[in-house]
Amino acid sequence: MRTEWNVSPSANAFGNAVTSIDVDVLSKLFDSAPDVAFFVKDAAGRYVAVNESLVKRHGFKAKSDVIGQRPRDICQGDFGQVPSKQDEKVLRTGRPLQEHLEMQWHRPQNPVWCLTTKLPIHDSQGNVVGLIGFSRDVRVSIPAQEIPTAFAAALEEFERTLGAAVTPAWLAERSGLTSQKLARFTRRIYDLTPTQLIAKIRIAAASRLLRETNKPVVEIALACGFCDHSAFTRAFRRATGVTPSVFRKQC
Repeated sequence: MRTEWNVSPSANAFGNAVTSIDVDVLSKLFDSAPDVAFFVKDAAGRYVAVNESLVKRHGFKAKSDVIGQRPRDICQGDFGQVPSKQDEKVLRTGRPLQEHLEMQWHRPQNPVWCLTTKLPIHDSQGNVVGLIGFSRDVRVSIPAQEIPTAFAAALEEFERTLGAAVTPAWLAERSGLTSQKLARFTRRIYDLTPTQLIAKIRIAAASRLLRETNKPVVEIALACGFCDHSAFTRAFRRATGVTPSVFRKQC
């Protein structure tokens, strides 16, 4: 059966175009990516399409065993509750989750670190009707026990608060890592320095607020942890090539 969704411009990289996606084709495409768990979910957070990797990770034999279920239905404990709560937030707010570092369960007894991205799917009226996303394994030669859960918790706190006091030193302390080890760690996972990673998270949050709200630029600057309008404008232009005001007009 062929299923199609409309993805709004805010949820993809195709400018102002609205793209029709055949999720069955995408599902088959991602079947060839064993290090990625691909999924499409409806407005209730139930799987509409998945790839073979997601099925095998949870110990099932066929995609039909997963379709219609939620993460909490196929995985016990936090490994099922956390993604279900993430889905609920994306579906409720329409805000994407991007490159979120988290530990996931890979059966039979093999937790793995993943970077998860989830984008809201909108209908032609702009209503959120589902989400699409994937979790890709962290492909680095770092044993799982050397990736501290404190690092993921620190990033989650930062993404939630965007506190101005967050620096590489703050991130290292919260993660229980030395500055040198943190730098090697972020470079191997994200191909970014800690400073670049922090800037990326701030700019991504600011970009969303510029697109989705009418808040003044200076208010967005402060909300995203920049000390003032000028510092925000410089950082935003450096990252995107345009000023925040121009970016807002182009959205």
